Amino acid sequence: MNIKITGKDLKATPAIKEYVEKKAERLIKYFGQEISLTVTIKCEGNEQIADIFVNANSDTYKAVTSHRDLYAAIDKDIDILEGQIRKVKTKKDKQNKEDSIRQKEIVSQNEEKTQIENEVVKTIYYEAKPMTIEDAKLVLQEKIQNNFYTFLNAETNKVNVIYKLKDSKNYGIVEPE
Repeated sequence: MNIKITGKDLKATPAIKEYVEKKAERLIKYFGQEISLTVTIKCEGNEQIADIFVNANSDTYKAVTSHRDLYAAIDKDIDILEGQIRKVKTKKDKQNKEDSIRQKEIVSQNEEKTQIENEVVKTIYYEAKPMTIEDAKLVLQEKIQNNFYTFLNAETNKVNVIYKLKDSKNYGIVEPE
């Protein structure tokens, strides 16, 4: 762990350095010893300002807090930094988990493609309603994603299928003899 403390209009005493080192140990659990802190302390009016930059694993975090008590400002900065680090770590973990789930889904889909051949793998049940061919054509036009529609022909009482032709302008009818 590398800590650099500088003071502007305020002297960085050994007690402040020791306090920063003690509080920075809370951040070590996220990155190990590969962490670099740059702490700037200054005084503006009645306020003591603690400015902390953290560099770890090519990530940079920053917190700036002012308070009448410098130690309280340092505490607040460490809390802010810890929250930022946790948020980024959670986000990365979630992204890695989703990526691994996607990979598993792709593998399982590929396995399904190679395992199942020449089988009925999906069945859709629906009620064939009695209607005229014109009504069935209107229903098919409403269902843009569908290329066919099965219905009970009201004139013949037989199951018919109306389908869109490749020209996407005309329709065909499948009717049993």
